[in-house]
Amino acid sequence: MHIDIITCLPKLLESPFGDSILMRAQNKGLVAVSVHDLRKYSKDKHQKVDDYAFGGGAGMVLMMQPVVDCINALKAEREYDEIIYMSPDGERFSQTIANELSLKKNIMILCGHYKGVDERIREHYITREISIGDYVLSGGELAAAVVSDAIIRLIPGVLGDETSALTDSFQDGLVAPPVYTRPADFEGIKVPDILLSGHERKIEEWRFEQAVERTKKRRPDLFNDSK
Repeated sequence: MHIDIITCLPKLLESPFGDSILMRAQNKGLVAVSVHDLRKYSKDKHQKVDDYAFGGGAGMVLMMQPVVDCINALKAEREYDEIIYMSPDGERFSQTIANELSLKKNIMILCGHYKGVDERIREHYITREISIGDYVLSGGELAAAVVSDAIIRLIPGVLGDETSALTDSFQDGLVAPPVYTRPADFEGIKVPDILLSGHERKIEEWRFEQAVERTKKRRPDLFNDSK
């Protein structure tokens, strides 16, 4: 998989992709993540990428020229399954969408900034708009990192245990059950006996029951949707 991220603040993405699972995935050659500095595509001598909105109002808007030139330059190198714009009013990101995108070959992500991008970019160049929640960030960089992380960890070979991603919260419409590790008794606080029984079927039944109860209590919206 190849993920290209367009941003006017590339340094914000150095850390998320330079450590831990995302870094190892790239080192293994399972995914390539390229961050593209939008200012390098500006034709302005000061590398300006934004301007005032027509009609007035507060805030600046990313201009068409640098964004379109960057998109076209990338499209000349490879075909994209999706060109995604990170936007507060996009479809709500979910595990289902992450699963779907993890099967794609090439993805481009445009990070919004300021008051967003010229609407004509959204109308003519973007194939999908995604939001990570009903709130506003300073830019789309952190949201792009969130989406990329959720996608990349699903690629076969990225996680050490191939079954780990399949048992994550939301994969079955439920949140994950509680988990415990050693010691079994810490200052009188004990691990549930069932987990020490060695009875695999009963342990799985217990975990499912716990996931159901936890979903009912903490995320009733998910539980109602799964009915």
